[in-house]
Amino acid sequence: MLKLRYFAVVVAVFFILFPIYWQVCTALKPSSEIFSKPITWFPESFTFENFRAVLTSGHFITYLKNSAFVATGTTILCLIFGSFAGYALGRLKMKLKNVILWIVLSVSMFPQIAIVSPLFLFLKKLGLLNTYPGLIIPYCTFALPLSIWMLTNFFRELPQEIEEQSFIDGCSPVQSLSKVILPLSLPGMAATAILVFIFAWNEFLFALTFNTRQDMRTVPVGVAMFPGLYEIPWGTIFAASTIVTFPLIIMVFLLQRRIVSGLTAGAIK
Repeated sequence: MLKLRYFAVVVAVFFILFPIYWQVCTALKPSSEIFSKPITWFPESFTFENFRAVLTSGHFITYLKNSAFVATGTTILCLIFGSFAGYALGRLKMKLKNVILWIVLSVSMFPQIAIVSPLFLFLKKLGLLNTYPGLIIPYCTFALPLSIWMLTNFFRELPQEIEEQSFIDGCSPVQSLSKVILPLSLPGMAATAILVFIFAWNEFLFALTFNTRQDMRTVPVGVAMFPGLYEIPWGTIFAASTIVTFPLIIMVFLLQRRIVSGLTAGAIK
């Protein structure tokens, strides 16, 4: 039984890591080798020409900056509003808390394609097309319910005695949230931040529809625009995809340390 479990883990890891390996491998191949037969599972001649073409294209760095700004802004807003809402739903005595939580979650059940046209007209009237707020606001609409749900469940698990002691020491509910609850909630905050950031970083439909100017495109839209009129530059596309993946990997590793330190701090306190 144990061997079967190890085998299942190995198979799962293979299916997870092989696409990443193939992405990097293809990005390091020259164009002639990408379509060679038989398939080469490892680059016979390494080249960084695809990466050079991406980084010197003149617009890819702009796409990265746009994605970073939009994803960071969305994450910060969702953590701020999600913390207050999660604290109220998870810690305060309120009627119909579960009903309110389900209503909030129901907002994220609407498919993006069903509301993209009304949102486009709404943002057009506000003059927010081709702007950062024109993406951050719709992203928060879909990411905030997830943030509230995750943080509400995490706040509920914290011992009630800790918060009661802060009230005895003279803290208001806001002070208790900022000085006691949030420091102990770093693992939940980090997990929420990762999911929201990845959602905003990878989102395509809203970015394609609301930001049509080239200097306001995000990375997913920019990479989708790489194919030319007569050919598809697969090497360049794979190189761009590899570069785009690194910020997410770095963020996960950085917040992974924060999760461990948050759990340790919570145990000590």
